[in-house]
Amino acid sequence: MFRDFNFKLLVIDKLMYQDKLIEPRFQIADVLHAKGATGDLWEYLCEQDLLNTVLDEARQYFTDLELTPDQLATVDELVTDGGLDIYHQCSPFWDGEDDLFDLTSLDDLALLPNLRVIHDIAGAIMAVPGAEDTLKARGIAVR
Repeated sequence: MFRDFNFKLLVIDKLMYQDKLIEPRFQIADVLHAKGATGDLWEYLCEQDLLNTVLDEARQYFTDLELTPDQLATVDELVTDGGLDIYHQCSPFWDGEDDLFDLTSLDDLALLPNLRVIHDIAGAIMAVPGAEDTLKARGIAVR
């Protein structure tokens, strides 16, 4: 359904972590501990050379997570911010200093019929080529 995984993450963050419409909320620490990771999560991820990547467990979970048309219809605003909860579930110690969660496309806007406002704190939306025209055509305000 979604073409851009990182755009899907914005939508899931809104539905799961902000609006709490999807339960249970995914917690990467619980998943890693269930797989046998013990002790400090930082040390574990450092030893596995996984500090600056989307963890496979998170990518698989969020890729497979199906969002219904009814859920998507509730999304009337999105926030782009390096501090979103979902980013810390995907890459717990991500520092926001790279392109790990950059958007590559706004094609998925079509899945959000009621989206009216994007709070583009991180500048992620406007960095997509053609964003201004695409958003204007859809009547979506950027703040």
